Amino acid sequence: MSYFDAASSAPLHPVARQALLAALDEGWADPSRLYREGRRARLLLDAAREAAAEAVGCRPDELVFTSSGTQAVHTGIAGALAGRRRIGRHLIVSAVEHSSVLHSAELFDVTEVPVGRTGAVRPQAYVDALRPDTALACLQSANHEVGTVQPVGEVAEVCREAGVPLLVDAAQSLGWGPVEGPWSLLTGSAHKWGGPSGVGLLAVRKGVRFSPQGPADERESGRAAGFENLPAIVAAAASLRAVRAEAAQEAVRLRELTERIRARVPQLVADVEVVGDPERLLPGIVTFSCLYVDGETLLHELDREGFSVSSGSSCTSSTLTPSHVLKAMGVLSEGNVRVSLPFGAVSEEVDRFLEVLPGAVARVREKLGAPASSPAPAVVVREDVLVVDALGKRCPIPVIELAKVIGDVPVGGTVRVLSDDEAARLDIPAWCEMREQEYVGEEPAEKGTAYVIRRIR
Repeated sequence: MSYFDAASSAPLHPVARQALLAALDEGWADPSRLYREGRRARLLLDAAREAAAEAVGCRPDELVFTSSGTQAVHTGIAGALAGRRRIGRHLIVSAVEHSSVLHSAELFDVTEVPVGRTGAVRPQAYVDALRPDTALACLQSANHEVGTVQPVGEVAEVCREAGVPLLVDAAQSLGWGPVEGPWSLLTGSAHKWGGPSGVGLLAVRKGVRFSPQGPADERESGRAAGFENLPAIVAAAASLRAVRAEAAQEAVRLRELTERIRARVPQLVADVEVVGDPERLLPGIVTFSCLYVDGETLLHELDREGFSVSSGSSCTSSTLTPSHVLKAMGVLSEGNVRVSLPFGAVSEEVDRFLEVLPGAVARVREKLGAPASSPAPAVVVREDVLVVDALGKRCPIPVIELAKVIGDVPVGGTVRVLSDDEAARLDIPAWCEMREQEYVGEEPAEKGTAYVIRRIR
């Protein structure tokens, strides 16, 4: 089985395993106690904190360990906003932040900064979003679904000049290197870089107003309640140091493999769009969208072929709504595949993936009735406009039926697709972008929504 979903959770690094086992024997005692076992545990905790702080680029007393990356985000946002409550409750986030950031933002007055088609923000957009009552801004260092690296350094400078702290969710990038720029708060998650799950980190620079929320606790500077999971913390810090030592060499190798995928997939599979920034991209991540394919079905096909990949499509095992990242980018939400190679992935596995992908896509398209392979859709002509009734059918079926009839209207003619699937609002405009047709817009219909497309070629 080839595991190509490291962006979700990286395999446990060998150094993490060794450190975890050693710490289970040496670090089981309470590090706050003064007897021998407690002092030994305190030494391990302090050493782990120093190692993690060095990797992050902060002082050891600025960093605390939390129970997860999500908890670090929630704690960081709540504490920073509480510390600046006299300024206001306005929060700026990008539209493609991790759900942990967006869920925290729901509790405050929030402005979402849009992204372009590559998934990157413009620093000027943060300038435009600043208000007198802006208490905090958030920006991920790199996107978790498409790998696009954000201009954190530039945004951090903008925020510093405005006197607004910037929280950086660095979970996806921290294993590759420190985050540049004058950020104020930073979060990370150990299982993203090959450490054990259940360990996050939160760094708060000195001088940043921060007020921990919830009941007071004596541990981790009062910012993370509860007994420290010392063996896991030691393993997390050890693995972060280990992957950093390998990062430069491994980045070159994984970039070559992902560039091979980026170049070959559109050649091997028709109607595919590779998404994300082609240059400002994390090593090892490549994401592409296939027309006329259901992402979950394609993932099952690839799983049967021995490949573990993920999808940002609208119907996965955990959600029935379109990916907010793909939606913000304006790209196809259906048939989306993210390949994220782990450290040590080999060329032969990538070549085999490229061999089986075309057949897997073809089988899914055949099952779903892609163009030229199934009965004609329900089509009627009303006032010289071709109407496709796709009500009650989940995407990508509305897009498939649109593709079947677009050639039946003259250049300049229009097609109205009736659909009650929310994903169609994203996928039909994305289809028009890929196929160079004009998306006119949507209109109210008796049932669902009518999406209007004009044929221009």
